[in-house]
Amino acid sequence: MTDDPSLPRRASLELLRAEAADELSVLVEERIREGEDPWDFMEDLPSVDELVVLTLRAENIASDGGNKPTASRNYRVLRQMALQYPPLTRAVWRLLGSEPHRRWDASVRAEAS
Repeated sequence: MTDDPSLPRRASLELLRAEAADELSVLVEERIREGEDPWDFMEDLPSVDELVVLTLRAENIASDGGNKPTASRNYRVLRQMALQYPPLTRAVWRLLGSEPHRRWDASVRAEAS
């Protein structure tokens, strides 16, 4: 994180992870209430850290007027997240595609088909 007072202050990683964990628990509860078996879908959900990275990425896209980033901009944004929050580095690289097992990601499922 930066000490520049002109930049908006980011939430701590612990808070971001707690919010992501809450969101995932809501998703799990909704799917269970719909009658799905957790054994069938838990592997399909992102990890807490992946959800944090996706949330930060969505905030970045929103701050850019909702424009979908180019591949190079997306890489730079995600890489900056890994530099800003080192514990998220592994999740960032998974989302960048270096680890191909992201079954919950629709774009990966489409590529695999």
